[in-house]
Amino acid sequence: MPATDDLLPPLPEFAAPGRVAPSLRGRVQWQHAEVVAVRRETPGLRTVRLALPVWNEHVAGQHYMVRLTAADGYTTQRHYSVASPPGDTGHIDLTVDRVEGGEVSGYFHTVARPGDRIEVRGPLGGFFAWSGDRPALLVGGGSGVVPLVSMLRHARSVPGTADLHLVACVRTPEDLPYASELASAPDVTVVHSRRAPTGQPVGRLTAETLAPHAAQALAEDREVFVCGSTSFAESVAKPLLTAGLPPTHLRIERFG
Repeated sequence: MPATDDLLPPLPEFAAPGRVAPSLRGRVQWQHAEVVAVRRETPGLRTVRLALPVWNEHVAGQHYMVRLTAADGYTTQRHYSVASPPGDTGHIDLTVDRVEGGEVSGYFHTVARPGDRIEVRGPLGGFFAWSGDRPALLVGGGSGVVPLVSMLRHARSVPGTADLHLVACVRTPEDLPYASELASAPDVTVVHSRRAPTGQPVGRLTAETLAPHAAQALAEDREVFVCGSTSFAESVAKPLLTAGLPPTHLRIERFG
């Protein structure tokens, strides 16, 4: 991808973040956000922190569309879940999985630098969103952990928010995003499918390992949010439904 200056037309003076605008779902407009930080989460994930000139508070689990425009007018866009909590006023964090040959993900991984400006539109999506008013079980595979971490951060930062528990499934310890927040947290269970820290089991998330979490979700009438690849989502949904989880309590966001 070309440098940022080649992607976007000249912009007006960038407004300071934090100006609150009414959140009109479905009617939010494109705006230019400024990259204020880029952080490596794992070998394949980068978190890009954006300052927004017009702030529309998201609900944990929602996403933003990102659009890049080249000098010849060619545009490409993708949607990315927000990792930061709703209360992070004026900013959003997008954690982007690098996709082989991906135009937008390649830009974020190799080109984006603080001071760059990109077009974004959001927040978007209402089905896979958690407002904090009822307990929930969160199950994420790989980069599917991203929107679930927004929910977890929201629960941790707002007193009186309903209880959450996250099951994060990754290949190795190095593949766990936000490791400093998740690796040893009491509200998180990490499942390693290929290599685990010393003393921890190795293996995929199975119906057996999911069973105690499913039992708790049923006993406490929890909603369940599942995010990951299509095969991962199916492997999680089937045992949950078999265990008796009402389909109305299951929310799935899949990719790939």
